[in-house]
Amino acid sequence: MMSSSTPRQVACPTCKTPVDWTPENRFRPFCTERCKLIDLGQWATEQYRVAAEEDDLDEMTRNSLN
Repeated sequence: MMSSSTPRQVACPTCKTPVDWTPENRFRPFCTERCKLIDLGQWATEQYRVAAEEDDLDEMTRNSLN
């Protein structure tokens, strides 16, 4: 088991600022609430999308018609 006194750091997905990955950082992986809300807004306005296979889309359409 690896133990370290230095917290692991990740890059904030929004601004790329280094962020400590600790329980005390309530916005992780984001550096601030602002960056978290920017990311949420991008999902809400469909600037981010999860790719789907054409077959998945056809099945979703058929299911919504029933």
